[in-house]
Amino acid sequence: RIGVNFDKRYYESNTYLLGKEIVEEGLQKGVFFKKENGSSWIDLTPDGLDEKLLLRADGTSVYITQDLGTAELKYKDFGCDKSIYVVGNEQDYHFNVLKLILKKLSKYYAEGIYHLSYGMVDLPSGKMKSREGTVVDADDLISEMIEQAKTETTKHGKTDGFSEEEANKLFYKLGLGALKYYLLRVDPQKRMLFNPEESIQLNGDTAPYIQYTYARSRAVIRKVTEQGIDFSTNAIKNYTTLHPSEVLLISVLSKFPASLKEAAEHYSPAVIVQYVIELAREFNRFYNEVPILKESDVSAKAFHIALTNTTGTILKRAMALLGIEVPEKM
Repeated sequence: RIGVNFDKRYYESNTYLLGKEIVEEGLQKGVFFKKENGSSWIDLTPDGLDEKLLLRADGTSVYITQDLGTAELKYKDFGCDKSIYVVGNEQDYHFNVLKLILKKLSKYYAEGIYHLSYGMVDLPSGKMKSREGTVVDADDLISEMIEQAKTETTKHGKTDGFSEEEANKLFYKLGLGALKYYLLRVDPQKRMLFNPEESIQLNGDTAPYIQYTYARSRAVIRKVTEQGIDFSTNAIKNYTTLHPSEVLLISVLSKFPASLKEAAEHYSPAVIVQYVIELAREFNRFYNEVPILKESDVSAKAFHIALTNTTGTILKRAMALLGIEVPEKM
């Protein structure tokens, strides 16, 4: 429902056998040892950790055994330089152990293992709480967000003239966008409070604000297309005096490659979130201060339109990197 796809699935029934082979390899190399009851262990106390069980006395595997096998399979299948595990921070210790064991086994892919640790997400008490009062089912949360989007959007008349099917698609995009954006704007390692009502607002640091900004840019381009206005490079060549808000907008647009690089290097979608909200705000400033379609100078009008089109393109690309769809109209 949230648009996440998996290229390959690894099942424990396959990985534990390979994991057991790796444990045997470690025993032969003297990296692991057996206790009197026949269980296999590794001593990590010199590394500031403790002794870690790898195979029980009866030969059955534990989680680390399966993860040793999975790490080997992933490298064989993809030959990846980086293997990023997106798992909650209660497993920080587990992944420190996994990486350390693979290093001691001289596995060349060990250095590329990275645990993208994330904190827990809390919800405000009230109707979002589950029956047990501890966790909320993801499907229930998604449904709640879509309903919130419907309420907020209808209240502001943003679906006037939409068919029922068009409106439902918009509610879905806004609800899912609000959920993803609100979660991704916080550094992954921090525990956070998710506020559904705040996340769906059309103003502020929210996905619906950016989605509305994109739809606004597309509305301009649709009018331009209907009127047959040329905004090609040739049409803007005589425009030389930029409006101050255009200078600011161009400055933000130019930061996009650097923002992508920073987000990738730090494994942080929050960098893209910060970039896209800044871009949306600067575009709206430009939109309010510059008479895009009422401009009398032909070259100036063409430039305003080209800048609007480029901003829309970058907004869409940046949101796509966050897994968020943007509506063509709203």
